[in-house]
Amino acid sequence: MALLEEELNICNISELFDMNLKIPEYQRPYTWSTESVSTMFSDIKNAFSKNIEEYRLGTIILHKVGEYYNIVDGQQRITTLSILLYYLNENNKLLDEEYSNLSVENINRNSSLLKKLVKEVNKSEFKNYLLGNCTLVKIVTDEQQEAFQFFDSQNTRGKALNPHDLLKSYHLREMNSDSEEKKINVISKWENIDQNKLDKLFRIFLFPITQWYKNKNGLNYSIKDISNFKGIKKNNNFNYSIYHKSSNLFIEQLNSTGINELFESEQINQFQLNQPIVAGDRFFKWTVHYLELLKKIEDRVKNNYSQEEIPTKNSGDRYVYQLFLSVLQFFADRFGIENMDINVMDFFYTWSYSIRLKMQAVYKETINKYAQGKHDRINKEIDMFNMINEMNCPRELTAIIFEEVTDISNKKYEEIFNKIKKINGW
Repeated sequence: MALLEEELNICNISELFDMNLKIPEYQRPYTWSTESVSTMFSDIKNAFSKNIEEYRLGTIILHKVGEYYNIVDGQQRITTLSILLYYLNENNKLLDEEYSNLSVENINRNSSLLKKLVKEVNKSEFKNYLLGNCTLVKIVTDEQQEAFQFFDSQNTRGKALNPHDLLKSYHLREMNSDSEEKKINVISKWENIDQNKLDKLFRIFLFPITQWYKNKNGLNYSIKDISNFKGIKKNNNFNYSIYHKSSNLFIEQLNSTGINELFESEQINQFQLNQPIVAGDRFFKWTVHYLELLKKIEDRVKNNYSQEEIPTKNSGDRYVYQLFLSVLQFFADRFGIENMDINVMDFFYTWSYSIRLKMQAVYKETINKYAQGKHDRINKEIDMFNMINEMNCPRELTAIIFEEVTDISNKKYEEIFNKIKKINGW
C-alpha cells in the first residue's frame, strides 16, 4: 500500500476543494509573504486575461487517512487559494481549521492584500476561471512515510531545500519503525520552530564548531555537508555504534526515573558535539537541545556585556560575536553551562575579540583561520576548539596564555580594548 494510482491525476481547483482537506499537526505554520501571494495572483490574473485554457499551479502531495486528505506538500499555495476564494465569495472548509498564532497573523496580513487585489478583476468571471481552468497535479498516498518521500523527491528536483529540511526528511525515514503518532509529535514540534533559527543554528554554529574542534574548515555549510549530522543509523551494529546507541538509551532511562544518585543530578545531558548523533528521533531532540543552549548563552552574554563591548552593527562585528557565542557553546557543551562563570566568559571574550582589535576588516575567512589557530596577526597556534576538546577540567584554561594586545586598528573599538586590558591586567 502506497501510491494511490487511481487518484493520481490533474484536478482543477473546484475538484480540489471538494475533497476533505486537512492540515496535519506536523505541518509548519502558514508563512507565505505578501510578495509570494502577489506573484501568484498576478500569474493567475495574467492567464485569465489571456484566456489560457489551462493554467497549471504545480504539484500537491496528499496523505489519505480514512475520508480525509492531509496536505503534505502544497499547504502554502492551498491556504492562499482558500483566502483568495473567500474574497471571491466562495467559502471552503479549510479556513475553519485551527491555525497557530503565526499562521493567523500571516493569513490576516495576506487577506488584506487579496481583498484589495480582487478589486482589479470581475469577481464572478475570475472565480469561474480559477475554479475551472486552474489545475494542479495531485499525488495521493495512503502511507505517511511514502508521502514524505514524494515530498523529498519533488522538492529536490525543483528549488533546493535547506540542509536542515533534508536532515529532517532523512531522520524521519530513520523512524520507520516508530508509530505514526510519534512521528507526528516529533515533526509538529520541529515545524513550529522558526526555520531561520534552524538555518542559522546549523550554518553559523553547529557546522563550524564540529569542524573547528577537528582543526578543519568551518566555512560554506551546504547540502553536501549534511552527512556530518546524519549520525549512526539504527541498523549499524559496529562496536562504536552499539556503544553510542546504548549510552543514549541508558541516559534516557536514567532521566526518565528522575532519580540519579550515581551522577548526583536529576537530569543528565545525553548530547555532546564531539560525539555522533543517533539517527531518528534523537536528532530532533539533539537539535532542540542546542537551540536552547545557544539561547541561554546569548542571554548570559547580553546580561554581562554592554552593546559597546559586543557590537553587531557591521558584518565583521557579527562574525566576531558569533565566534564568541560558538566557543562558549562548545565549552558549555563539554563542561556544563553551570561551569561557565564570568571568569570563563571573560577568558573567551579576550580570545574572541583580540582578533577584532588587531584587524581593520574581519571576514568569515578571518574567523575560520583564527578559530583553527592559523591566523598570523595574533594568538597563532591557539586552536581553541581543539584545546577545549582535549581538556578534562575547566581549570586547564589557565594554562593558555594569550598574546597581549598593545594597540588597536580602529579607535571605535576603544571600549573593547579597555575591557580586555582590565580583564587581563595589561
